Amino acid sequence: MSGLILGITLGTLAATYPGDTLTSAQSLATLVGGLWLDALKMTIIPLVMALLVVGIAGTAKSAQGSKLALHAVLLFIALLWIATIIAAFLIPGLLSLWPLSAETGALLKNALAAAPQPATATPDIASFLRSIIPTNPIAAAAQDQLLPLILFTSLFAVALTRLPEDRSTIIINFFTAVADAMLIIIGWILWLAPLGVLALAFNLGATVGTSAIGALGHYILIVSSAGLLIWALAYPLAIFAGGAKPAAFFRATAAPIAVALSTQSSLASLPAMLKASEDLGVAPKTASVTLPMAVAIFRVTSPAMNLAVVLYVAHWLGTPITPPFLIAGVVVAAITTMSSVSLPGQISFLTSITPIALTMGVPLEPLALLVAVEMIPDLIRTAGNVVMDVAATVTLSKHTKKEAVPPATKATPAPPQ
Repeated sequence: MSGLILGITLGTLAATYPGDTLTSAQSLATLVGGLWLDALKMTIIPLVMALLVVGIAGTAKSAQGSKLALHAVLLFIALLWIATIIAAFLIPGLLSLWPLSAETGALLKNALAAAPQPATATPDIASFLRSIIPTNPIAAAAQDQLLPLILFTSLFAVALTRLPEDRSTIIINFFTAVADAMLIIIGWILWLAPLGVLALAFNLGATVGTSAIGALGHYILIVSSAGLLIWALAYPLAIFAGGAKPAAFFRATAAPIAVALSTQSSLASLPAMLKASEDLGVAPKTASVTLPMAVAIFRVTSPAMNLAVVLYVAHWLGTPITPPFLIAGVVVAAITTMSSVSLPGQISFLTSITPIALTMGVPLEPLALLVAVEMIPDLIRTAGNVVMDVAATVTLSKHTKKEAVPPATKATPAPPQ
């Protein structure tokens, strides 16, 4: 955030003294910002593959643990897809009603030196379906074709669960080590984030001036709206599907929301969520299974808000999004969420959104700036996640209770005296 503010300020001041010095400063800023962004890009393919293998294989094994775990996974996946599809309709609708001004959008695009990369001619359905099956996964990775690569990796991860445990464990441990190494590299790169963001923001300020602040505020409101809507859907889920009383659910989730907003961590909110579930009548055995699973694999606001970010950037840069590429973005957003990790918002922001952007043909340059203001939308993400976690747990508890009721049996008559 400090790099963003300082960069915009310096760029705005420098623009009042046009000339060779400003041109040289902008060229240097473009070089520094570009190098930092390229360093982030180099980790994406191996990190996405590794996290998908570990996340999907772990989720599949969890589902095999018990009937309750299987039902939890199925509910989580259904809600993730529903949330993503909602965002695919919500964000374009909001942007059509309240668009970024064309003049500001053009200036922002020029400031980032990121010409829109329109997707190729809209393919027909048959061509689109053929394109998602990779004939060569290595070539798909080399060409940043994320959707076919994610499909192959997902199938590979599920296949691992069918191998003997001693073999699958070796491969999963390998990909776990790859993911851990990539996250360490990303941590190093993010130490340079203030410098990289400052360089990119300098060009933004020099070209757009203070209008950049208004554009970032517009972005925060649009993207946060997706998270707020998914958060709001947790209440009817708990009330109508879970049978919770409205007032009781509002009271019970107040503490988890407070912890989520103060820590920006679903994991830190887990004790408060367990207490909230207990207050709502959920059996401790049920909550102790579903809530840890939810914290690990169920971040219901993430795919909706991740897709919202990419759709906003496309709107920002004037990049057209055709229906097949929107469908591809929905698929990638929903699937990659299962492999997300409990890390600081800046890391998870980049690792979760870049695959969607690459799939939809949207330039990545704006992401390096938007990560600086991720703290505000991340509050909505975390609070929405914990409320939906509790709502899903209440719903699963009601379903489990129904299944647990044994059939009525006739009493055996006592033997005659």
